[in-house]
Amino acid sequence: MKLSGKVAVITGAARGIGKACAKRFLDDGVKVVISDVDTDELKKTVNELGKPKELYAVPCHVARRADVDRAVATAVREFGRLDIMVNNAGVARNRDILEITEEEFDEIIGINLKGAFFGVQAAAKQMIAQGSGGVIINMSSVNALLAIPALATYAMSKGGMKQLTSVAAVALAPHNIRVVAVGPGTILTDMVASSIYTSEDARKTVMSRTPAGRGGEPSEVASVVAFLASDDASYITGQTIYPDGGRLILNYTVPVKDK
Repeated sequence: MKLSGKVAVITGAARGIGKACAKRFLDDGVKVVISDVDTDELKKTVNELGKPKELYAVPCHVARRADVDRAVATAVREFGRLDIMVNNAGVARNRDILEITEEEFDEIIGINLKGAFFGVQAAAKQMIAQGSGGVIINMSSVNALLAIPALATYAMSKGGMKQLTSVAAVALAPHNIRVVAVGPGTILTDMVASSIYTSEDARKTVMSRTPAGRGGEPSEVASVVAFLASDDASYITGQTIYPDGGRLILNYTVPVKDK
């Protein structure tokens, strides 16, 4: 158990990928603080994971710096330190690019990108104070590289996260802090169901562009997160790893009209 004894904070951990990361870390002997804006679902997750001595939950809206700072402070108060930060909280909206409102734009960028930036800052300050380094993992997406118009705000936020990961990795390397990202393809979560699998035709379209022929499981992303958090990935920083079922190696296709 190469992560045993470490302490992690995971944002957006009430469900989906964040919840799967929490379970994987707990199985690997990590003490975990999970946070989410959905307090009811957060309580359910705590009960389901069932390790009260190794798990603590705190409400958190990542677009608010004070909430993110509190999540990190909770890890230090409850478990004495912070070794791993997973900036996982994220939302997506399926919208025509011409119909996106200012409020919708601010919501997506605020949660997905600003929230991750606050997480990087809060975690790095604590890790520097400890003097023993650490790992910060940002949850990106294949949409950091792909241009899917219906997910414009989501794609912009994840494109920004790619650069956040890069510049933070360079800035924090002297402090022995690695900053990496994970960019999943289509993972079978509630967010995918509401924003991407909006119809059977939409599901078939996504699968036609996924060589593996299936959606990924949250646990498969959690496995990559666990690897990156471990010393097995000690020479990896500034990179985004894409568990995507081959999505990025298959050229995107567009409808062609008959002449």
